[in-house]
Amino acid sequence: MAHSHPPLPRDRYQFEFRPYSRAFQQPLQTGHGIWRDRQGILLKLTDDTGRTGFGEIAPLDWFGSESLEQALQFCATWEGAIAPDAIFSIPDTLPACQFGFEMAWENLTSATAASQTPGFFYETTEISAAQREETRCLASPPASILLPTGIAALTFPLLVEHGDQSANPTFKWKMGVASVQDELAVFRQLLPLLPTGAKLRLDANAHLTEEETHQWLEICQDWPQVEFLEQPLSPDQFDAMQRLAEQYPTPIALDESVATLAQLEACYQQGWCGIFVIKAAIAGSPVRLREFCKRQAVDVVWSSVFETAIAQTFIQTRLIPSVPQQTRAIGFGINHWFRDPLTGLNAEHLWQRL
Repeated sequence: MAHSHPPLPRDRYQFEFRPYSRAFQQPLQTGHGIWRDRQGILLKLTDDTGRTGFGEIAPLDWFGSESLEQALQFCATWEGAIAPDAIFSIPDTLPACQFGFEMAWENLTSATAASQTPGFFYETTEISAAQREETRCLASPPASILLPTGIAALTFPLLVEHGDQSANPTFKWKMGVASVQDELAVFRQLLPLLPTGAKLRLDANAHLTEEETHQWLEICQDWPQVEFLEQPLSPDQFDAMQRLAEQYPTPIALDESVATLAQLEACYQQGWCGIFVIKAAIAGSPVRLREFCKRQAVDVVWSSVFETAIAQTFIQTRLIPSVPQQTRAIGFGINHWFRDPLTGLNAEHLWQRL
């Protein structure tokens, strides 16, 4: 189907890009393997009046997006200048590029696009300081905290620190990287350590068998602290996950199955009524993503792909507030995984540091 986008100016924008690489504080172990650093690309658009808009391409090719090399090649094609029509013609095979360029365009044109596009969320310079603070609070839902894999989760400092500072915190623990017996042993030790009222998300990254998934769901029935089991089986086992979701009270959330907009729409059309974990930065066009979430009002968990503050700010203050409100904690409690000083810098300072 055809998708609309906001009215576009005719002139071209000056375009620059800068690759980045950020080492994790410690390697992140998932069912997909060991991840040692986050590499991506920052984008900057400038119009003829000097206004700028920053964007970010944060691909995960092993999760379903284009590779970093493909994204760099695409950026090199347009280095110097790019037209708005080209931004909104990026193919679906480059979903992280779609997201990054459209983000930069929205950040650049937000002041005028707000009045042209009803239903979009933009922070303009015309709102009062009180309104801006209210918007900031509304646009900053609580974030789930990512724990280390395996037994290291039991002694993770933020497990205690965040629990003391936040009411009803949410934590996420990646499993599916060791034997079921070993991980169940850690799981049984981890649950009593959770703060009162805390929730725990279990993320298998599609690396359980159907029999193992039954084992986990059987045990989770006795632990209401478990919010959901995330992507236990591979995307090609959709029917099996549908059956499991109907069989057990612990919800199943789709993640790898819905990495891109096309996959998200396909799973919805196939009748998935459970939770959708949306990694916006690799899903594709934010314009089309808004359209889908508004039209279908799906149960969403917004999730990070370890972006910089540029993409995180856009997702949390523009994208999430522009769709029906969600009650689930967003998956953005990840900045403690980095060892560099880039966390917390605004777009201009990040750009200058690179």
